Amino acid sequence: MFELLRAGGWLMGPILLCSIAAMAIVIERFWALRRAVIMPDDLVTRIWQMHRRHLLNDDRIAEIREGSALGRMLAAGLVNRFHSREVMKEAIQDTGRQVVADLERYLNTLGTIAAVTPLLGLLGTVLGMIKVFGVIMEAGVGNPGVLAGGISQALITTAAGLSVAIPALMFHRYFNNRVDKIVIAMEEQALRLIEVMQGEREAGEAESR
Repeated sequence: MFELLRAGGWLMGPILLCSIAAMAIVIERFWALRRAVIMPDDLVTRIWQMHRRHLLNDDRIAEIREGSALGRMLAAGLVNRFHSREVMKEAIQDTGRQVVADLERYLNTLGTIAAVTPLLGLLGTVLGMIKVFGVIMEAGVGNPGVLAGGISQALITTAAGLSVAIPALMFHRYFNNRVDKIVIAMEEQALRLIEVMQGEREAGEAESR
């Protein structure tokens, strides 16, 4: 591995750093985007039960807010539960934008890595070919070792850049799709909360879904 890094030239350094950053982001996002942590099961039902038993006070709402990303959204609506549907919905939407931003954290960085590393590999290719043609201009084609070194540098940096970019792009698309599905599910739960708190849906129906 060290020989490959040395043979690829100085551009292998930035490519290696990009690979480390991409791996760290992927591991962190897998951990952070666990559905069970973001959206606890039957949260709306439990909130309704607390409300029906007159247990839904400020302390309980604070616990709901701190418990999960979905709880953070729902708590914004619960604070305004005695106001109109529109007020509850607006409060949830405002908090929801912040929650979505947290769910998308580091994904732009991962996308940037997927876009930049092939360019770094291409730059290494160009520099390697410049080295090859420089040797040809000075000494002709009589030194195959030097020529091979330039060509090797070009190929190694290209391969390294693509090896980082392809997985980074795949995980970037995967996490974006995962966030989209989570956001849709959270919006459905938020709508359920508004309906049950505003009396637009029966308690039994809320508990059965």
